[in-house]
Amino acid sequence: MSAARERYVVDETGKRVAVVLDMKAYRKMLAELEELEAVRAYEAAKASRDVAVPFEDAVRRIERKRR
Repeated sequence: MSAARERYVVDETGKRVAVVLDMKAYRKMLAELEELEAVRAYEAAKASRDVAVPFEDAVRRIERKRR
């Protein structure tokens, strides 16, 4: 986003306290944050060196614990 399009809400002293985004920019930012979160989760899981469990096995284990 270019500086010319940035809009702010200011307090009574002129300090910037919020940013105003159009919905398209807001949705794009949320999508990019979700993607970044997924990448970070993947990297954390990879770094943990835990043993991967197939999805179906994980569901069965969870169901057994609920009973």
